[in-house]
Amino acid sequence: MKLKEIERPAVQAWSPASQYPVYLATGTSAQQLDASFSTNGTLEIFEVDFRDLSLDLKRKGVLSASSRFHKLIWGSFGNGNLDGAGVIAGGGDNGMLTLYSVTHILSPGKEPVIAQRQKHTGAVRALDFNPFQGNLLASGASDSEIFIWDLNNLSVPMTPGSKSQQPPEDIKALSWNRQVQHILSSAHPSGKAVVWDLRKNEPIIKVSDHSSRMHCSGLAWHPDIATQLVLCSEDDHLPVIQLWDLRFASSPLKVLESHSRGILSVSWSQADAELLLSSAKDNQVLCWNLVSSEVAYKLPTQSSWCFDVQWCPRNPPVFSVASFDGWISLYSVMGRSWDVQQMRQIDKISSSFSRGQPLPPLQMPEQVTQASLIPPLKKTPKWMRRPAGVSFAFGGKLVTFGLPSTPAHQVPQPCLRLVFISQVTTESEFLMRSAELQEALRSGNLLNYCQNKIQRASVQSEKMLWQFLKVTLEQDSRMQFLKLLGYSKDELQKKVALWLKRDSGLGKSPQPTGDNLSSTRQQAFGSQASKHTTEVSASSAFFDELVPQNMTPWEIPITEDTDGLLSQALLLGELGPAVELCLKEERFADAIILAQAGGADLLKQTQERYLAKKKTRISSLLACVVRKNWKDMVCSCSLQNWREALALLLTYSGPETFPELCDILGTRMEQEGDRALTSEARLCYVCSGSVERLVECWAKCHQASSPMALQDLMEKVMVLNRSLERLRGPDGMSPGPATTYRVTQYANLLAAQGNLSTAMSYLPNDCAQPSIQQLRDRLFHAQGADVLGQQSPPFPFPRVIVGATPHSKETLSCKLGFQSSHQIPTPSTRPRIFTPQSSLVMPLAPSHSGPYQGSRMQNIRDYRVPEPQVAQPLPLGPGVMPGE
Repeated sequence: MKLKEIERPAVQAWSPASQYPVYLATGTSAQQLDASFSTNGTLEIFEVDFRDLSLDLKRKGVLSASSRFHKLIWGSFGNGNLDGAGVIAGGGDNGMLTLYSVTHILSPGKEPVIAQRQKHTGAVRALDFNPFQGNLLASGASDSEIFIWDLNNLSVPMTPGSKSQQPPEDIKALSWNRQVQHILSSAHPSGKAVVWDLRKNEPIIKVSDHSSRMHCSGLAWHPDIATQLVLCSEDDHLPVIQLWDLRFASSPLKVLESHSRGILSVSWSQADAELLLSSAKDNQVLCWNLVSSEVAYKLPTQSSWCFDVQWCPRNPPVFSVASFDGWISLYSVMGRSWDVQQMRQIDKISSSFSRGQPLPPLQMPEQVTQASLIPPLKKTPKWMRRPAGVSFAFGGKLVTFGLPSTPAHQVPQPCLRLVFISQVTTESEFLMRSAELQEALRSGNLLNYCQNKIQRASVQSEKMLWQFLKVTLEQDSRMQFLKLLGYSKDELQKKVALWLKRDSGLGKSPQPTGDNLSSTRQQAFGSQASKHTTEVSASSAFFDELVPQNMTPWEIPITEDTDGLLSQALLLGELGPAVELCLKEERFADAIILAQAGGADLLKQTQERYLAKKKTRISSLLACVVRKNWKDMVCSCSLQNWREALALLLTYSGPETFPELCDILGTRMEQEGDRALTSEARLCYVCSGSVERLVECWAKCHQASSPMALQDLMEKVMVLNRSLERLRGPDGMSPGPATTYRVTQYANLLAAQGNLSTAMSYLPNDCAQPSIQQLRDRLFHAQGADVLGQQSPPFPFPRVIVGATPHSKETLSCKLGFQSSHQIPTPSTRPRIFTPQSSLVMPLAPSHSGPYQGSRMQNIRDYRVPEPQVAQPLPLGPGVMPGE
């Protein structure tokens, strides 16, 4: 894909990899003339900004040069300075070598020319900076001249070897070794490359083709392997690229032959040693894969020769191409398939002719369409491969891979990589408590489990909650709840007996006051019962003996006072007026006794009149007991007496209304009380058996659901659920949305710690929520062989036949391999996703199959319609890059 372009008949040089932003320097080419036939030279610097979607490059600096250039190179010398952007070296005619300060070109004001030297006798066509020592510059020209310049002292350059020992020919290219700093190589038109050892100041080896028909136009060192280099030939009869290893210099290791005419330039990617660019006289720009010796990427055929091609040092997929038609273009090997620039040009022209209406679609000729297609790289480049990787998988699995410690060039091809799969456990205490809960649920010994929780509880509210949960598992739970609230019949009888004993000793009954009012009334009730028993026994003796006693005759009042009026009303059977008279005179005991004789309606009216008129500290409680209006009591009582309100419900309310009334009381405590009351409201929900409200109340007290807090909740929920199953049966249990959410959260947490089977046991079987169904399906199939023979849960996703065409049923059935019933078969049980092995050996070569192959393909077939498939190897290549 073309990224940028500029019309310049020039040579080019990229800024070093350490330079940002990225720049491209151009110098007027000495080998080209424009229409004006001018011989003037210009050095320009352009910023390469890929955020700008246009094809234009932004010029940041320009400088007139005294001569045109055969070669440009940008070195990092001076980058250590605060304002240093490096040095550009330019090779011109007549042996001229010029050094420019990039900083002074970008910021005019100072002299940009650092130095000019005319040491060579011919055109300087070869330049290269030492990658280890930025102050060393190698230059080559005609007559086999090679100089090594020290930018710190340019007075006397160094010459490798004596000139008399060299054949007098041009130096076409120079390149420093990428691994050894004192090794330099030079390419010559005769087809030979000379390797220089600057420590010895002499050539150490000469590499040449035996056919003597190869005319070297360029060379490049291997980025990783110190002894390997490539040579290219510009001879049209032998347009090849040869890969040499100096350890075996008798013949090349590989010969690349896809160009039809002479090769003008090569460039080896420093980011991926497998990729090599080449440009030739056949107007082709090819990107080679040196491992497979195949063309991995190619540009569409250019309009003219491309004499120079270079990788961008900083942006690995970008490269530049300079051609003889006066254009420098920037491309990316990671581009799109269609030529985007061509489409932009079409849209630009269409907008000029549209006149407000869209033009009909353009029908491009087939040959033009095919020429616009740029096939992508056949293999993932190294800069996109991960040298190491780590990823968490479902079920607490950790998958890791990495490169071996052996250097990449020493690893045999294909080589094996290790992929490690390990179980990660981060919540050991959580797992221990979960195991205890699971064991208690399995054995049914929940009473001991609750007792242990009570003993371990350090907070009183937590201890009380577990005591309530334990009571739900016992018989006569209401009486046990009352005892936990502080109200016991046995304790009341002891208090009454003690009160009566003290009363008999004093000879009179003291008036109860303060907090003893309730117990005093209870004791009074007990005293009246004792007196009634004594009277019954005396009456029996009277009637049994039938012996007259000294009885005082009693009179019926006939006066006109209150007693007389009462006597008259009773003699006439008018109980209603009699009750009215008693109430008016505040003779409430007489009124109640008469109302009992008058029937239920009169008694109810009398009670209401009494309760409305007689106001004491206990009258409200008496009214609740008499009226049995417990909902009003729950809604209006003081929350300070929530224990007493709950005790009243436990004592008087029926099983039909008890759960609802407890929930109302708990809701009031949550809404109107403080944090402590909100926590105590959980006791109301335990009494009512409302799991959903218990979970919602827990969520208010625990904003962050940590693993241990979630474990606390699930322990209480499971115990309460088990007690409700004893009362209602398993069919009467239906979890609400809040409970379902927390159970799902708990199951996910268990699964993340590797407890897949335990996590699955907590999920409800009949829940139709998609999240529950999907988690059940995932947990089931993640267990692999552990669930063999068990029925698979319903598939939680709709099945879609991908790629189906509107054919007849018979044709579709035959094509997909179905039987005549046209029923999609039930997918077979998937194998275990993670094998129990600690590591897996993965091959890198595409021609080898990995041990995951069968398992992986079966997993795929479970999610699509079964059809014949050809087994493919795992997509892992060199560097173990997933998805390569």
